[in-house]
Amino acid sequence: MTDFTDVFARSTSLEDEDKAWLRKLIDDWQVMADLSFADLLMVIPIFHDGRDGLIIAAQCRSSTVVSRQVEDMVGQVLPTILDPLVRDALSGKDTTGIDHYRMVGTATVCDDVVPIRRDERILGVLIRETNMITRLANGHYESESIRVGHALFDMVGEGSFPYKCDLLSKQRHDPRVSDGFLVLSEEGIVEYAAPNAVSCLRRLGVATDMVGRYLSQYVTDQFSKSDASETFTEALPGVLAGKFFADAEITTRNSSIAMRSFPLYHRGERTGAVILCRDVTEVRRRERELETKDATIAEIHHRVKNNLQAVSSLLRLQARRTSNQEVRKELQEAMRRIETIAVVHEGLSKTADENVDFDKVIANLLHMAVEVASTDEQHISISYLGKFGTMAAQDATPLSLVLTELVTNCVEHGFEDRTEGTINISVGRSGKKLNILVEDDGNGLGSETDEKGSAARSSGSGLGTQIINTFVTNDFDGSITWESNYPHGTRVTMSITLRATE
Repeated sequence: MTDFTDVFARSTSLEDEDKAWLRKLIDDWQVMADLSFADLLMVIPIFHDGRDGLIIAAQCRSSTVVSRQVEDMVGQVLPTILDPLVRDALSGKDTTGIDHYRMVGTATVCDDVVPIRRDERILGVLIRETNMITRLANGHYESESIRVGHALFDMVGEGSFPYKCDLLSKQRHDPRVSDGFLVLSEEGIVEYAAPNAVSCLRRLGVATDMVGRYLSQYVTDQFSKSDASETFTEALPGVLAGKFFADAEITTRNSSIAMRSFPLYHRGERTGAVILCRDVTEVRRRERELETKDATIAEIHHRVKNNLQAVSSLLRLQARRTSNQEVRKELQEAMRRIETIAVVHEGLSKTADENVDFDKVIANLLHMAVEVASTDEQHISISYLGKFGTMAAQDATPLSLVLTELVTNCVEHGFEDRTEGTINISVGRSGKKLNILVEDDGNGLGSETDEKGSAARSSGSGLGTQIINTFVTNDFDGSITWESNYPHGTRVTMSITLRATE
């Protein structure tokens, strides 16, 4: 599928700054199409076969009227009937006020064109396609909308749209034309208020007809008299006056209204503005609920981690008090396993969801496992190849236990009576499938297998072996194999399937 980036790449005349300007126009032109009740086409010349061909680089369908364009036009050659009109605009010829009519099937289409200017250069041509059947009956709403839409369209030809100064906060849930709009004069007086915009202002307590009033002064005066708590963004005065291309939000105790200002210019002089309004009260309420929920979940994980660490501390105290070395070793193994689960919960307490970056978690865990299992004289290093990626706690906890048990066995048995060694962990992931390879250069398979030679020789009671086999085969529906690693050491291969999606 062709997009505007592919078409831009074929142009030999557009500089990087030109392409950035065209992309900015594409970012902002939906409001123009919606206000104008028309579709937009961006056309740029592409040198091909010894001449400049006119290629449609991007298109924008209006969301306020049924679009005439059914198929995707991007990447196609401009229809021949429009070729002369577009070339006149490319050459700098004044096409203002020239309406071009043509029949497309049974519909009459009016084409208006303006050159796309950046400073003194013409980069391409913008075509506005209006299906005239939608113009049979225009009321006050349609007339005002089309008027300011045409003003924005003409600003493209003057090089003042898109705006060079962008003060947008890039917030989500941007206002749209269908949400409501206000038209301001140069002085900031409301000349027209769409019905949806009136509803938005009434949610804020502004019940008086706004037409003929200074929007900025009236709105701020209304709130200064109110007993309710309000929150204003710094850009609000400039937005309400229509002086800047910026957005702002007004939040009261009961409502939140998002606003975006589009100043209107003619020959370099500001003539007014159109302000889009959207009632985002429900959106902000849900966001607050989600933030509260996320904070609660994170706090729960934090407390679980603290409780597990408390249990681990109790086991450590008990291990210090016992004189039986076998019991002490069993308690230390239990401590390590509890701390492994605690580290997973620590990772969950720092995120807003139930997924963890397993690569960060497992690196800390295995480093801790090596330190616990090795002696002061041993220097065991771990290297990683590939990425585990993010996974749910449902999978992260058992997988971390499996890997720490494997590494512990490598250190305690594979590197027994050795001062140094290396453990290599390789992972390949495709969706929910993981292939994991754990290799060491230790003493060999015989030192790390049980009496049957089929599984890891675990410390203590053999619980480590049970943990590995149970989680791999039962929980992950996977398989595990043990074999010698050439020229020496042990290789463990696992294939598992994660139970939860990312």
